[in-house]
Amino acid sequence: MREYTIRGTNHKIRYNDFPGALTPIIFIHGLGCAGSFDYVEVISHMQSKHRIILIDLLGAGYSDKPSSFDYTIDSHVKYLKEFVDDLNLEEIIVFGHSLGGAIAIELCHLLKNRIKALILSESNLDPSSHNSASFEIANLSENNFDKIFKRKLTEYETLGNTMWVATLKNWLPKAALGISKNAVHGGKISWRQLLYQFEFPKYFIFGEKSLPDADLKKLKEHDVTIEIVSHAGHSMAWENPAGLAQAIKKCL
Repeated sequence: MREYTIRGTNHKIRYNDFPGALTPIIFIHGLGCAGSFDYVEVISHMQSKHRIILIDLLGAGYSDKPSSFDYTIDSHVKYLKEFVDDLNLEEIIVFGHSLGGAIAIELCHLLKNRIKALILSESNLDPSSHNSASFEIANLSENNFDKIFKRKLTEYETLGNTMWVATLKNWLPKAALGISKNAVHGGKISWRQLLYQFEFPKYFIFGEKSLPDADLKKLKEHDVTIEIVSHAGHSMAWENPAGLAQAIKKCL
């Protein structure tokens, strides 16, 4: 694992950097997750010649968790752009899962001339709805939020979401709250509209268990190529890592 110090701060994000001769793929994880937790097994199945970079976002996984950071999507995107610049990556492929997909879309908007392709897996495209974890977390009381968040973790674990809880426990509660509130409000420019406007290749991966989904047809109508991972739902990296790996390879 490597670390990168965000410009103008002492805050460090940590990331895995697997060598390869082909275009680097940057993986951006979703709410409560971590690149180091979600994608190591996936990339082992890919057997790819691409350089692959798995990031733990600030506030998550092995990265620093400063209380002074605001944890909005804009702020995550800002340091990720600087990260790409400082690694001298001239061309990249971006992968984003769930709420990490919103970060990926905004990052591609800033770096559009350097993007070879965008691959999304069940990404947020619109403001979060009532049945989403981000909507639930965003609406928790901010009075004694840390204690309320800890109780919510116990509730999620009781419901059987043990893999997600295992990594969500490593998030700074403020980080989960900040990005969740942003998810509810949506992007300054609609993530969906940005996706539709991109001229580079765009892919969207569904888990079979998440279907039917009205977005499947809508995305196809806007030149987004669809891939489906069998025997998996939203948490496809854990439910069928080999299947997700094959879906990603089809996008390369």
